[in-house]
Amino acid sequence: MSQKNETTILVLSLLITLGLLGGGCWWFSKNGGLKIGNEPTPTGIGAETGTPKSSDTSATKSFEQVSNIPSGLFNYGGSTSWAPIRLTVDGQIQAARPEFRLRYVQPTNSPPSSTTGISQLIDGKLAFAQSSRPILDGEYQQAEQRGFKLQQIPVAIDGLAIAVNPNLNVPGVTVAGLKSIYTGAVTNWKQLGGPDVPIRAYSRPLNSGGTVDILFEEVLGKQRFGANVQLVNTTTEALRKVANSPGGIYYASAVEVVPQCTVKPLPIGSQGGEFIPPYQLPFIPLSQCPGQRNRLNGADFQSGKYPITRNLYVVVKQNGQIDEQAGKAYADLLLTPQGQDLIQQAGFIKVR
Repeated sequence: MSQKNETTILVLSLLITLGLLGGGCWWFSKNGGLKIGNEPTPTGIGAETGTPKSSDTSATKSFEQVSNIPSGLFNYGGSTSWAPIRLTVDGQIQAARPEFRLRYVQPTNSPPSSTTGISQLIDGKLAFAQSSRPILDGEYQQAEQRGFKLQQIPVAIDGLAIAVNPNLNVPGVTVAGLKSIYTGAVTNWKQLGGPDVPIRAYSRPLNSGGTVDILFEEVLGKQRFGANVQLVNTTTEALRKVANSPGGIYYASAVEVVPQCTVKPLPIGSQGGEFIPPYQLPFIPLSQCPGQRNRLNGADFQSGKYPITRNLYVVVKQNGQIDEQAGKAYADLLLTPQGQDLIQQAGFIKVR
């Protein structure tokens, strides 16, 4: 065979081989055996659950994957109910996104609360605020007078829990009974089916925080406290008084009450309905605390079966500037699966 014929045969063989390889790759790519390039895959909350996707967290799972995170130092503050999140979650946000520096700022002339946090935000002292209640109409109006709007973004579920003295023998209290206690209509536990023990009701002052606002709005129907209610400045002080008062009662964020070792969380019922505990059953005796602690009844909080629940909100200033970007970024971080898991570790209930 001539050299020219041999060369022709080699070239034809090479072309046939390349054609077979190309056809095989095409067939595999069409039938799932091989992915070529950046073929999209269904990831994120929206694709996994079938729920509508959010703008930034639908395709992210961790803090590192969140986009549109601004660089700089951002002041924030607000509700004391948020303290476990600031302790558990915010440090991990800082570790994952060091460009997004957060500084917690307390008000100068009053205790921290949802109300003071939103006020600081409106006054330009915070980039965003943390609230345990919805924005009030008056706050929306104040913001609009300053030339911007406010937005509330829910990131967690919480509930009000009732703390009583651990030796008080009552199975629970209805929402109506709770109203009767705090308006002064009922002053002895025997009036609610309990022992003959005078009630010692404690509360922080009205307008001192989102937790008090929720009781005032949702439970008391905007009726004022009775003369029997003793005012305290902090939840720590109130829980100490309840622990030392045979008929003591106080209300606070469930995460601040349920794990306590010195007070007993009391189940709550709707009007004449069954009592729903804020803790998981079975109840862990306080004698086993702090080795073992009671945990939140997440299922009934999330379903709404527990009578007094609420959302925790990131409050954002909609002014088209970096503060708005910072507030939305913080909410986006908390709404990632990583953020929601950490919120659950902090004692709250996921919204996703």
